[in-house]
Amino acid sequence: MTVAYVTGASSGIGKGAAVRLAQDGAKVVLLGRNEKRLAEAVAECGPQAAYAAFDAADPAEVNSHLPALIEQHGNPDVVVHAAGITVVGALDQLTPQEWHQQMDANLNSIYYLNKHLWPAMALNGGSIVLVASTASFAAFPQDAAYVASKGAVLALTKAMALDGAAQGIRVNAVCPGFILTPNLQGYFDAQADPAAAAGGAAAAAPLNRMGTPEDVAGAVAFFASPDSSFVTGTSILVDGGLMARVPG
Repeated sequence: MTVAYVTGASSGIGKGAAVRLAQDGAKVVLLGRNEKRLAEAVAECGPQAAYAAFDAADPAEVNSHLPALIEQHGNPDVVVHAAGITVVGALDQLTPQEWHQQMDANLNSIYYLNKHLWPAMALNGGSIVLVASTASFAAFPQDAAYVASKGAVLALTKAMALDGAAQGIRVNAVCPGFILTPNLQGYFDAQADPAAAAGGAAAAAPLNRMGTPEDVAGAVAFFASPDSSFVTGTSILVDGGLMARVPG
């Protein structure tokens, strides 16, 4: 049975990916900070699923929990890095704490987790899926730290793919556009007119709606499956056509 570890799995894109992988037959280990929501997500994944509540952005917590989880549930065949937050603000407005909080959640957590998950996966190969963003390609105003973190995630995807190829580890990224999640809602709520911000996001894509976690989960499932066995170091935009449109 395929063993999949999914971070940020208590809600949003991470939860959607975990549920989809479970539906596809994987034993899923859901990782996140909110134990109550993780337990609810596990119930949607079925009896083969398990969870552990800790902060993936805290290396001490990762080092404390992850080795035992790998020993208990098995080496990963699939890893989905969906943990992330949005810290709103232009670069000159951000405090050092806010900058580091953003980088720890969106970028450094990948490093902390892979210190354990990569060696375990290298024994038999597998697939790693990073959650990047349309912000990996183009910037949004008042979003400097988030844009920087997601640009780094896309670059890291390519570097990890090269390093993993000889060990049978494939590394790819999904790049969501406006996906209606608690994280995105928090971004809207931080704007001067949240309703207008949400409406603008829905209208921005040629498909004329915001996406859902299930939309992104389909791309994750492809990268996790044998159907993508010759695909590594690349990304899929899941953005309703947002990045295909020339602004007018």
